[in-house]
Amino acid sequence: MNRLALTIATWFGCGYSPWAPGTVGSAGGVLVGWLLVRYAGWPPWTLAALAALSTPVGIWAAGRAADLVGKKDPGLVVVDEVLGQWVALAALAAWSWPWALAAFVLFRLFDIVKPWPVWKLECLRGGTGIVLDDLGAGAYAFVALRILQLAAGWFNLK
Repeated sequence: MNRLALTIATWFGCGYSPWAPGTVGSAGGVLVGWLLVRYAGWPPWTLAALAALSTPVGIWAAGRAADLVGKKDPGLVVVDEVLGQWVALAALAAWSWPWALAAFVLFRLFDIVKPWPVWKLECLRGGTGIVLDDLGAGAYAFVALRILQLAAGWFNLK
């Protein structure tokens, strides 16, 4: 079970990246999102449902991995970035790389800045705190992306 928890928590090894594991994990989330939308035919909004359904497993894996390495929120745990990134990508009306990049950048920004009340979620114990703050950052990115898409439509910048 420890190996399974680490595999999920590191998002199949993305978390072992020596450079910016959170960013690499987010990119892994974008890649899976793109595959599901492009090749499985899922509408982007279903990525939020997938994130919600995957959250309990992510919380378990993140908590177990944190216990195994003896840190509260170890950098190698990136399943939280994947789930938050999926929430951000769910804002896409249809998949396009410019908007997917915007979702990626907005999610990373909100994940790093951790606006209120996202930073309070980080204080929750174990895997719950590890995962929920990133879901909150994903929700902020979702709203920001929707506003940008609305503004782009107003100014005919599609």
